[in-house]
Amino acid sequence: MKNNPEIAIIDANTLSCIGLRNLLEKMMPLATVRTFSSFTEFVRDTPDMYFHYFISTQILMEHNAFFLERKQKTIVMTNGIITLPQQSNFHTLNIYQSEENMIKSLLRLQQSAHAHGKNLPLRMKTTKTKWDEPNGLTKREIEVLILLVRGMTNKEIAEQLNIGLTTVISHRKNITEKLHIRSLSGLAIYAVMNGYIEADRI
Repeated sequence: MKNNPEIAIIDANTLSCIGLRNLLEKMMPLATVRTFSSFTEFVRDTPDMYFHYFISTQILMEHNAFFLERKQKTIVMTNGIITLPQQSNFHTLNIYQSEENMIKSLLRLQQSAHAHGKNLPLRMKTTKTKWDEPNGLTKREIEVLILLVRGMTNKEIAEQLNIGLTTVISHRKNITEKLHIRSLSGLAIYAVMNGYIEADRI
């Protein structure tokens, strides 16, 4: 039995596969993410062992019957416009958006599909990850982190928390040093995964 949940990405577009795999690995360090350029390659690899399938619209059209039986596990990668009537029953992910918005969409999918972690595989709920380690953030740094991932500027954060701009900058520096995360998208993932903020509030 495999220890880690596995996720399959099935798409002929190699760059889409690589980009999505990198995002998923960043968000779910315990998951094993595999990419397949065709449905034929995918079905040779015991497809029902996968916890989720990310598939292109073309793969869905060509193999609709297979994925209809597994629609709760399937996320269809779209251009943001749903064109297939049968697609309405599937979770969708617009892959034609910025990295920041893509991460927000993935976090929302993760929260809605797994009832805020309640439906995650036992291994993902109970095993420590880099996100679970004690971070030493102060209460004020957590407040700054939440406002940062909501898209506020340093000046707006200072006004909201009634503190000086220099203090906000100092808190930001402390946050990135303690967490070893520099990107805003990485901080958003951290904040959601640790329950500091809901994905639909970023």
